Order: sequence, then C-alpha cells, then structure tokens
Amino acid sequence: MTRQDPPPPAGGGCRNAPILRQRGQHEVFCGLTGIIWLHRKMPDAFFLVVGSRTCAHLLQSAAGVMIFAEPRFGTAILEETDLAGLADAQEELEREVARLLSRRPDIRRLFLVGSCPSEVIKLDLARAAERLSARHGPAVRVLNYSGSGIETTFTEGEDACLAAMVPDLPETQDRQLLVVGALPDVVEDQALALLDQLGIGPVRVLPARRAGGDLGIGPGTRFALTQPFLGDTHAALERRGAQHVPAPIPFGEEGTTAWLRAVAREFQVDPDRFDAVTEAPRARARRAIAQAAGPLKGRSAFFFPDSQLEIPLARFLARECGMDPLEVSAPYIHKGIVGPDMDLLPPVPVLAEGQDVEKQLDRCRAARPDLTICGLGLANPLEAEGLATKWSIELVFTPVHFYEQAGDLAALFARPLRRRDALQFEAAP
Repeated sequence: MTRQDPPPPAGGGCRNAPILRQRGQHEVFCGLTGIIWLHRKMPDAFFLVVGSRTCAHLLQSAAGVMIFAEPRFGTAILEETDLAGLADAQEELEREVARLLSRRPDIRRLFLVGSCPSEVIKLDLARAAERLSARHGPAVRVLNYSGSGIETTFTEGEDACLAAMVPDLPETQDRQLLVVGALPDVVEDQALALLDQLGIGPVRVLPARRAGGDLGIGPGTRFALTQPFLGDTHAALERRGAQHVPAPIPFGEEGTTAWLRAVAREFQVDPDRFDAVTEAPRARARRAIAQAAGPLKGRSAFFFPDSQLEIPLARFLARECGMDPLEVSAPYIHKGIVGPDMDLLPPVPVLAEGQDVEKQLDRCRAARPDLTICGLGLANPLEAEGLATKWSIELVFTPVHFYEQAGDLAALFARPLRRRDALQFEAAP
C-alpha cells in the first residue's frame, strides 16, 4: 500500500514570499568552531589554526579538551612581530608543520585554517598549502581554508573546509551518489543502510572518514546535501560537473522521506520498494515525534539567524510538531538548497535574511514567543527577560538527522518548554 505524504501548505509555502533583508549589527559565533566536529569526523586529519592566543583559547574552551588527550587540532600562534610583518612567518610555519608531521605520522590530511583574513595575519595560506603539499605529499595532502569569524558564521567553517577538498578530488565518470555534510558516524551509517536497502549505489560521503579511497567527482556524480549551510561546497561540486539533487534537509519523518524520495527518483527506484523500505522507520519516527512534541503543539517559535538550519527546522516544527513560527531568520537564504524546505514551510509573518540584532530583539520582545531559538550570546539575556530559549549551536552538535533521531530532535525543542512549565507550576501558590 502506498503511504500518502502530508499535503503542501495551503498558502503555497514560502519560496516566493517577501524576504526582509537585514544588514545591521549581527551576533555570530566563530567559524573556527566547525573544527570541533570535523576533527572527530576525519580521524586521519589535523587542523592547524594560524591565529592568535585568543583563537587557541576559544578552541580549547569550546571543545573542552582533556589535558590527557592529544586532539587533532592545534594553533600556530602569531606574535606581534608576525602580525607586524617583521618576522618570516612562512619559514616558521613550515618548521612547525614539519615538526608536527614528524611527531604525528598518522596524519594524512592537514588543513591550514586562517583565523583572520590574510591581510591581517600577513600570510598567504593558499600558497603555503601548495608548497607544503608538494614537500610532504603524496603521503600528506595539505589544504587551507578560512575559519574567520569576521567573514563567516560558525557553520560556514564546515562549508569552507569541504569546499577546499573538492578541487583536490580525482575525476571519475562513474554514476554515483555523493552524500554531502558531516554527520555523526551512527547517523551516517543509518542513512547509508537505508540507501543500500533502496538499491542505490555506489554511495560516497563527503567528508570521507579516511583519506584516499575511491572518492572521485565527475559528470556522473549526483549529490544530496544533509546540511543547509553548504553553499560554497554546492558551487564547488557543480564546477566539477556534479549535479545537485534538490530535497528538503532530512529533519523529521517528513523531511527524511522527502530527501530519500528525491534521491530514489533520481536513481529510478521502484515506488513499491521505496514504500517497503521506508514504512517501518517512518512509523517509528512518527511515534517518537508524537511522544516528544506534546509541549510544542500550539506554541509559537521565533528564530534568530545563527546556524543556517533555521528554515528546515521551522518547517519541521510547523508541520510535524504543530508549532507556529512567528519569525524565521537565517544568515543567508540559498534557495537552491533550502528552496524545497521553503515549499513546505507554511507562510510566516516574517521571513528574514541577515540580521540587525537590536531591531530583531525589539520584534522578539513584542511578539513574546513561547520559544526563541538563538545563539549563545542572546540566550541568557532573553532568559532573564522571561523568554524560554534553545541554543541553536546545540542542534549542530547533537545527532538530529534522519528517521531514528526524529524524536530526539522534537525533544530538544520541547525540553525548554517542559522546564518552563515545571518552574511555573512550582512557583504557583
């Protein structure tokens, strides 16, 4: 029996809705933080941040590095003489890299990560990466990207990293599916298992857990994104001849099914087989969401721009959890990526790109939403004003994609409201 998908929103979605363009003061977390999940995803990679002591302190405090563990990232600290251009920082960097690789023979991919624009750090890291790769290759491939918080939101660190990897991948003519976006290993394994049951293959993943292997790119490559913030990676793959499979981001039962269905259509999977493979996990996901989302139904939500997950998450909360989004803001709105989610998102009073934080705070205070999704810098002040908040950064570090995590995703949003309801009950006379 063919299962019916939920109908599209009566208002026709938000793809063609007017967008409020905000270009004022904004609150974002540093793009260097992408290293925290990327270094776990690629165990043979090392991320060497070229930056200040402030950058080193940020990474250590944000990652919670244990003193007995040697992580796969570090900081080449620029002193005052380096920043002033009085020292030969290129030679010093090459010495540090040689020392690092001699001590860590397990490294196969070395990323030089700029913490600031090259005009600030007085180093051309792209040219440095080319020289170092020629010197230490083919055993070690040296790449570079910018993780500067001046230039990026915190999730764009991953985008810059993956985009830097694409030009270096070999050419292939094979017809294949490339799943793009860093996912926890357990979630990635679940997705690959579903694709295998559907008979889709070969399937590759970017970023691959190990360097080398058989990952290549070419005109036969079809790629599906699991994260909405991969705009530069999307463009880099298309420049290599790969073709994007547009689909909603796989959040919740509906988003996961739509993502899988788009891929299945591209690879001509029989509809009966699709229904047979997805029926049981869809049912589990619906039950898990229903169990977790009770406090969300009928409540309002307000999204500050932070992670670029905002539009797919608003779609999930509105259509699968019964919430009412009052404002949905994202740092950037790339319709080539989030357009399918916008088609499903019911019309919202305000759809915004960018940020003018003071004006948006005024709108949030006036709306008094039941739940505000925002960055760390805004959460505590808003909590002090009596607004329940959810840290958007938590949604990047927590497994939330695909069927088996659908209930956990709903629970992440329900938890602040459960806590708020419990506190109000205890305070009642």
